[in-house]
Amino acid sequence: MQHIPATNAANRLDRLPISKFHKTTLYAVAFAYFFEFADINTFAITAPVIREQWGADVNHVAYVTSLSFVGMFLGAVVAGGLADRLGRRRTLIATTFWYTAWSFACVFAWDIWSLGVFRVLTSAGLSAMTVVAVVYISELYPRAKRGKFQAYAIVIGICGTPVTNLIASAVVPMSDWSWRLVYLWGSIGVLFVFFVRRLEESPQWLESRGRHEEADVVLTRIEAGAAAEHGPLPAAQKPQPQPQGPVRGSGPGLLKDRKFLFPTILLSVLWITQTIGFFGYSSWAPTLLAAEGVSVEDSIFYVALTTVGAPLGSFLAAMVTDRFERKWCLVVFGLIIAASGLLYGLTFTPVLIVVFGFLVNLFERGYTALAYAYSPELFDTRGRSLGTSIAYGLGRLSNAAGPLMIAGIYNGVGYEAVFMFIAGTWVLGALVLAVFAPATRRRRLVAEAREKQEPVPSAS
Repeated sequence: MQHIPATNAANRLDRLPISKFHKTTLYAVAFAYFFEFADINTFAITAPVIREQWGADVNHVAYVTSLSFVGMFLGAVVAGGLADRLGRRRTLIATTFWYTAWSFACVFAWDIWSLGVFRVLTSAGLSAMTVVAVVYISELYPRAKRGKFQAYAIVIGICGTPVTNLIASAVVPMSDWSWRLVYLWGSIGVLFVFFVRRLEESPQWLESRGRHEEADVVLTRIEAGAAAEHGPLPAAQKPQPQPQGPVRGSGPGLLKDRKFLFPTILLSVLWITQTIGFFGYSSWAPTLLAAEGVSVEDSIFYVALTTVGAPLGSFLAAMVTDRFERKWCLVVFGLIIAASGLLYGLTFTPVLIVVFGFLVNLFERGYTALAYAYSPELFDTRGRSLGTSIAYGLGRLSNAAGPLMIAGIYNGVGYEAVFMFIAGTWVLGALVLAVFAPATRRRRLVAEAREKQEPVPSAS
């Protein structure tokens, strides 16, 4: 037997115009992203000073960085399970507060190992919040526009990186202890508390858990707000009949489902190459420049200038993500990053360091915005959180080995070889996407066609 879902959540959300609800959600997620991006590279920024103060060497930096990525893996996978069990909204709130609390603890670190422990716990929260936010946006915005709003959230959020780098370039040289202010800055994300009451639970998640009455209450509230702003709403597309039976759960058992397993493996390759490729660059640029004779102040300042390209890259992604096939945008962006990163590693001319570093940040942040939109599209609601979190988490886990590999390449072969290795990871990711990744644009075109229906009264 077949039945029609009681709430028809996906289609009711797809036909909504962008309203105050969507904008408020965007600002809330963007705020969380801002301090996630502010915090994610704080150890890389402060590592050159910490090396001097605590007598740490490149290998110590590598170990702390590696363990932080283990924390990211655990945080992502745990958050994926919690988001399926407890809900997207509740998990988003909890993970945001988690990372800000441990960032605050970093202010009081007394040696490289205490700081390392606090960074692992902070990193777990950063990764956890990210995967939940990606799924949250994917399930609340119309299919035809969700890519653009994923990118808009990052356009705002990614400003946290250059702002933090510029703040660090000013405060780190002030005194022996002022590097701690960089971590204090990262903890300001706790002000996310002011957005909490305005966030709605994902109706698609409620529906997937069989909580149709709650889903309908949320949908009706969102629809009422949209209708008050824009007038009568279009009729929702009729849902596809689904097999009759108990509500299907989510969890590790999904790994037996080929429709779940294939995109999980594909996206794991995407996020593994992205993680090693980007963090290999961003986490090591200040340290390697300083090790090659560039002063600590200059290395931090150069990196700060290059990260100005990050918000522009997210804006570029917003312009192309819903117009073109996301798969091919990812391939093109990945190849450009490979070329720019390689050229960055082959020059010590300050102007060229800034130019090529700017291009890496520009296209990498665009790549990440595209990947945030693309990843959840490959799963249904039942597997979306778990699949996205496993792939994203494995990507972060891969960089537990990445820093050790980079330290070994640097010590054994040299500075230029590090950037050849990083470029190779981007090329590998682009080739895998080109050959194996499915296209998703047709689904979005269908959603856009639905928006052209004639308006009808908004009562559901």
